Amino acid sequence: MSKITFKDRINEYRRKLTKRLTKDVGHDFVNPPAGPDGNAGIKRILISRPNHRLGNQLLLTPLVQELEATFPGCKIDLFVRGGLSHVLFKNYNSIGNIIKVPKRPLNEPRAYFAAWKTVKSTPYDLAINVIHGSSSGAVSVNKSKARYKIFNFPTTAVTERYEDYRHLAKNTIYTLREELGKLGFTMQTGDVPVLDIKLSADELQHGKAELEKLTGNDKKTIGIFTFATGNKCYGPEWWNPVYETLKKRFPEYNIVEVLPAENVSQIGFAAPSFYSNDIREITAFMAATEVFIAADSGMMHLASASKTPTLGLFGVTQSFRYGPYGNGSVAVDTNVTGPDALADLVETALKNRR
Repeated sequence: MSKITFKDRINEYRRKLTKRLTKDVGHDFVNPPAGPDGNAGIKRILISRPNHRLGNQLLLTPLVQELEATFPGCKIDLFVRGGLSHVLFKNYNSIGNIIKVPKRPLNEPRAYFAAWKTVKSTPYDLAINVIHGSSSGAVSVNKSKARYKIFNFPTTAVTERYEDYRHLAKNTIYTLREELGKLGFTMQTGDVPVLDIKLSADELQHGKAELEKLTGNDKKTIGIFTFATGNKCYGPEWWNPVYETLKKRFPEYNIVEVLPAENVSQIGFAAPSFYSNDIREITAFMAATEVFIAADSGMMHLASASKTPTLGLFGVTQSFRYGPYGNGSVAVDTNVTGPDALADLVETALKNRR
């Protein structure tokens, strides 16, 4: 266990204090009813999610798709942390400005204040705080000049209507639909969009070529990612029996491992392995597999965003908030699911792809 430093304690105190000071931000804001132009009047939108993690930014892709469908031709600015969004949303034509808050504001104060100035000075039609409880998200939406503001406060109407409302990719969409309907806008009513990094045809072809180069054959492939951070990571004692079971149950399939930046393997590099520092290339490689298995991590969300059926492994984190969904994806409770049961889920996913 890593030692808690004085700086860690200060940061934790700062976070708690900030949340207390901002918990009521937005409660007194009242949205006006839809104007005479209805949905066509919403042309410029701000999504606020100042977080740098890969998975959290991928979880924005369903919201972007929802807004594209609800407000055709709209332009969407992202208020985020770090530089990943430029890569992840590369093929989304609706994305306008990506306003980046530096990961370490004290080291880059000029960039930090420039990002906030952009948010405050841009005339948005709609601004959305993605995560309820995000201090920076709530303040940025509150400070914006948007005509309509969604702070994503939980309401009984949403929590009782949707049993999966707590999922971080779906929650904001359900709240958005509820609010738009009340205001007189036309809202979407179908399934929530899935995670999608929007790989191009060339990227998909490249991923397929990389997979065939690695395996040396044209057999179908099961992909695995055996790493994760902290206590989400399953050790060799868990992965080795799983790997042996997969080999035994699916001899007609390749089994390949995608490696993390740390270049570690919980199966001792026993399977052919693929590594890249290009996020889109990794996603294209995953898209070429038939099913992908990974613990709760950014790479799990990346596999889901490749639209390959993804089996997400959950033992300590909340699958109802982070689990992969759509395209035959399943959140797996490893507290009650052993190697044979996991292989059964793989078999089901493979059958559904045939």
